[in-house]
Amino acid sequence: MSIFVIGYYALLLGASCLAAYFNKRSLFMLLFTLTLVSFIIGIVGGVSALWFVTGAAALILLAGMTAYGFREFLVQILPGEASKEFKTAPLTAAFGMFVIFTYLVMGIFAPLIAPHGEAEVIASAFAPADDTMLLGADQLGRDIFSRIVYGTRNSVGLALAATVLAFLLGAIAGLLAATKGGWFDQLMGRIADVIMSIPSLIFALLMLSIFGPSIPVIIGAVAVIYAPRVFRLTRAVAGNVVVMDYIEAAKLRGEGTWYLIRKEILPNSTAPLVAEFGLEFCFVFLLVAGLSFLGLGIQPPTADWGSMVRENATLISFGDITPLIPAAAIALLTVAVNFVVDWMLHRSSGLKE
Repeated sequence: MSIFVIGYYALLLGASCLAAYFNKRSLFMLLFTLTLVSFIIGIVGGVSALWFVTGAAALILLAGMTAYGFREFLVQILPGEASKEFKTAPLTAAFGMFVIFTYLVMGIFAPLIAPHGEAEVIASAFAPADDTMLLGADQLGRDIFSRIVYGTRNSVGLALAATVLAFLLGAIAGLLAATKGGWFDQLMGRIADVIMSIPSLIFALLMLSIFGPSIPVIIGAVAVIYAPRVFRLTRAVAGNVVVMDYIEAAKLRGEGTWYLIRKEILPNSTAPLVAEFGLEFCFVFLLVAGLSFLGLGIQPPTADWGSMVRENATLISFGDITPLIPAAAIALLTVAVNFVVDWMLHRSSGLKE
């Protein structure tokens, strides 16, 4: 038995005993459960499996410390009520906000961060990593790290634009349907039913096959696909507001439709709609990445994470995990946005810990 294995189990058992001694029940259960699971993993996978568990635990610990530091930074720089809100935010939400902030910086300052251009050929095909290429070269000799950085701007920017358009279309239609009611409400509901009955990927492939895979067509097709989902939620939320007494009072005063939406309905529907925006962004982001992987998304030589996975998939056969890096970037942003959305939904529901 190696020194690493002895130290590994000694550390876990010692930490478990300390947690039990100081009556930290939840921490003790976590540590001792990890000890038992590690014992089974060690028998099945050997020392290499324990190293993997150690690395995963170190990454989780690093993520937790980063989230805590970023949350405290926000608490210090934000004023008044905002500071109090972030003080009680869970570490998962703080980690999500840190990831979103990192992606935002990468997208805005991509030309300054990337050492090479997104379409610049600087080496031979699949050249290994060196001092000038942190992740090596792709199938055409372009720097993969630079393309990942530029892909932040292109992939996230396209998904964000499509989400904003879908949200505007769906939210406006839902608010009008809830306010006006009658035949307009029924018509918009049936249109939404028809669009939602078509599988999103098939609908997107059909539109892009007919009109071509240009960026405006991608944004328009994705917006049409996801606008009915926003319409349904907005209609449900606004429908609970329009029956309130103050809405009836505003109507008796002679207020118009747009006044009711802007001043009465929308301010009382903001929280669930903001959370829905985050969820819709995740759906749109994954759909756009899938279209790019199929070759119908952002077209080359523009850098895009979905197409980068497809273009460099050959490297996986040689044991190189480089093609998984853009896939991991997609997954990380999706998880981060969901962390923040979960926190926002928790806040808007009025639940307390």
